[in-house]
Amino acid sequence: MRLAGGEGQQAEGVSTPIGDCGACPYRLTLRQAETCQPGDACVRVSSGRQISRFFRKTPELAPEYAADPFWETRAIVVPYLTADQLMPLLGDADAVVRRAVARAVPITLIRRFIDDPDREVRVIVAERLPAGLLVKMMDDADYFVRQRVAERAPEGMLSHMLVDPEALVRKAVAERLPTGWHAMMIHDASPEVRRIVVHRISPNQAVRLLDDEDLIVRLAAVARVPIEALWRLKNDADPDVRAIVAHRLGAG
Repeated sequence: MRLAGGEGQQAEGVSTPIGDCGACPYRLTLRQAETCQPGDACVRVSSGRQISRFFRKTPELAPEYAADPFWETRAIVVPYLTADQLMPLLGDADAVVRRAVARAVPITLIRRFIDDPDREVRVIVAERLPAGLLVKMMDDADYFVRQRVAERAPEGMLSHMLVDPEALVRKAVAERLPTGWHAMMIHDASPEVRRIVVHRISPNQAVRLLDDEDLIVRLAAVARVPIEALWRLKNDADPDVRAIVAHRLGAG
């Protein structure tokens, strides 16, 4: 019988579950050798801390617990299992277990999780999947997954994500686009994206952002455009714009 995490003795004001050594199969072996310890390293209680300590000391026992009814035990033993031993856990009912498996399986098996219902599992896949295969995840329903894809996908694939509905994804795309492609994002709806774009386009292209509604974008454009494009801004309503214009025209 496994004790629940809230049962047991008090230790410094915190309830610590204590396993029943009398009913434990390790009472004459590991317990006698002090390899396990009630309240500290024990697989008989629903305590992730104690279970983790138990398997750090006895990793060879992990395969015996790969099908344990307690989800946290299954998740904890994952790093100690071989690829063959992990196979039954690929479709585990618990998302935390699948996350652990997704981190541990060989790359050849990671594609099994591309359509996993759990967002965190798919994030792990996006972080581990070979870059050339990330095209399969560019349309993932979750923006955070797509953001990870944008951060890792080959540059040649990024054009497919230029109009992603999430600004954070487009921002990641703008950070990595090859030179010459940023003009396609000049009129992006997000100022955060345009603040990247204005520094990646040519000075002539930056002229298109001189009247941007975002002041940071405008100031960056004013600092980069050809001198001849600045004359119309000498009397701009914004003092910061006028200051940069005056400095550049004076220096020119």
